[in-house]
Amino acid sequence: MKHIVAGIIAHVDAGKTTLSEALLYRAGELRKLGRVDKGDAFLDPDKLEKKRGITIFSHQASLQYRDLKLTLLDTPGHVDFATQTEQVLSVLDCAILVISATDGIQGYTRTLWRLLEHYSVPTFIFVNKMDTNGADKAQVLNQLQNTFSPGCIDFNSDEQGQNTDFSAEAAEEIAVRDDKVLENFLTSGALDDSTVRQMIGRREVFPCYFGAALKVAGVDNLLAGLERWTNAATDKQDFGARVFKISYDEKGERLTWIRVTGGALRTKDVLLNEQKANQLRVYNGTKFTACQKISAGDICAIAGLTNTYPGQGLGDEVDGATPVIQPVLNYALDPKAYDIHVCLAALRQLEDEDPQLHVSWSSHLQEIRVQIMGEVQLEILQQILLERFNLDVSFGKGSILYKESITQAAEGVGHFEPLRHYAEVHLLLQPAPRGSGLTFAANCSLEVLGRNWQHQVLANLRAKEQLGVLTGAPITDMRVTLVGGRASIVHSVGGDFREATWRAIRQGLMMLKKRGACQLLEPWYQFRLEINQDQIGRAMSDIERMSGSFAAPEVTAISGVGPTTLTGFAPVSEMQDYAQEVHAYTHGQGQLECIVAGYRPCHDVKAVMADLKYDPVADLDNTPGSVFCAHGAGYPVAWDQVPQMAHFPYVYSAADLIKLMK
Repeated sequence: MKHIVAGIIAHVDAGKTTLSEALLYRAGELRKLGRVDKGDAFLDPDKLEKKRGITIFSHQASLQYRDLKLTLLDTPGHVDFATQTEQVLSVLDCAILVISATDGIQGYTRTLWRLLEHYSVPTFIFVNKMDTNGADKAQVLNQLQNTFSPGCIDFNSDEQGQNTDFSAEAAEEIAVRDDKVLENFLTSGALDDSTVRQMIGRREVFPCYFGAALKVAGVDNLLAGLERWTNAATDKQDFGARVFKISYDEKGERLTWIRVTGGALRTKDVLLNEQKANQLRVYNGTKFTACQKISAGDICAIAGLTNTYPGQGLGDEVDGATPVIQPVLNYALDPKAYDIHVCLAALRQLEDEDPQLHVSWSSHLQEIRVQIMGEVQLEILQQILLERFNLDVSFGKGSILYKESITQAAEGVGHFEPLRHYAEVHLLLQPAPRGSGLTFAANCSLEVLGRNWQHQVLANLRAKEQLGVLTGAPITDMRVTLVGGRASIVHSVGGDFREATWRAIRQGLMMLKKRGACQLLEPWYQFRLEINQDQIGRAMSDIERMSGSFAAPEVTAISGVGPTTLTGFAPVSEMQDYAQEVHAYTHGQGQLECIVAGYRPCHDVKAVMADLKYDPVADLDNTPGSVFCAHGAGYPVAWDQVPQMAHFPYVYSAADLIKLMK
């Protein structure tokens, strides 16, 4: 029996959880269909999910259909919980992307498509709500092909899913997606199943199915298609697993959710730091079965492990990449009358479940801050703190999470030489592509700096979050390369290189700041605004005022009456409260949809810097200065005086640095 793990993903209200219910019902796993609006959906068991009518957490269910064993992972559909969805993508064999026939491709659906592409997840598309007025199959398929890929192809079959052959026209559409396949198709006039499965696996073809999940229409077609056209993951002999979720059960026990990617996991197997897999749970909704063995391809929750995290590789599996979705808003907790440390402990547990919450604690200010995606997530966070931890707290006004980058190259130097200590580090700082984050490398001869010291430098670069010198915001999109340094046979220890490394990166940033080559970044929205044609002038004026940009309006109105769509980009700081304005001037008829589109140069750098008043020299935890030694005592040297006092010669001249940018 073929075993497939499939994630069901969609924009909120597209009918994702309803489709999950229908799949389980048609496979005989449910006796009756649950409904999200009635609060009895099998895969929305949490109280908050029932209350809100939306999926907040990812949930697991299993079914068997003919020769297919299918594990379903239902994911949140609201953009504020995108991090929960992204965690799941790395363990999928395929995804089922649900599209509403009446709404078409919405803003968050585009984000999901980009995530599926980023994680190379083969994707099946189910166009839901085909029973509603105005649903047009040809129109939706055309939008899918123009917006996503020409490889979005209608895989027709009969209503009971008995005949899963697509039409001759669809066969030709499939064949033209690959030159070699087309050549064979023109010769033989046929496509074999294995070829189509391979093309789906390579994301050249995206099978599309149409139906109405609430009425269980088209669901058999989808099940039959999943059975015929999916590829099971290749088994590896040695044990490996990927962590994709952390949760706590009703008794407060910590659960580590994994997909076994190779070999097998047995009860009592030793995993991390001599910790054993004491219990292996296979969940189906809220209920679980304790198993003695989990084979490759299966998903389970391990009870009792500590220090695991989403994206972590176990056994032969490597850690996953840094998540694409990052929070953009920062909120301070108002503990009211509660003990601040009790609040911190609760938030630390929630951060364990969702690392993107980024809980920070300032002992100096006695303040807790969290990072989130939006207002809905903040409301849910408050409700969770109340229901799970009995903490009726609130949060202050949110602030924007800025980042910093650089636009030129520089060689930074850090020197640390108090009495009986010695280390000097030279780092090359270079701009990197947008969205690449921080990367570290070494290009230094072992004759210059021993292997152990080079390892110390690279380890210390990763040991803490590196901050910029404009506002103290995290640095991103920068490549840091160890290019030189010096150690003492007698006096150097690991801690010396930690100090020299951190000072080197800060000194280089200060040199770049002096040259005007540091850049402040802020999060931007990609927006879609639907209003009447007679309101378009007001909207365009508002967006220009917010320092945004937009494409030519898509006018579908006639004689000034009817909807017109405006799309573009604007800073989150300017547009985050604009939905209320739109509601007011359109009298509730306008619709604004915003999706975080990553970081771009800040639109108002001087005002932000003046407001934050960050002094990089006064930041003693991230000092750019160095320490030298003379007459038996160490003394501080300001960052701009370090170049002429460095012991190791600079590797790059000013001319060399310019050449690096070409």
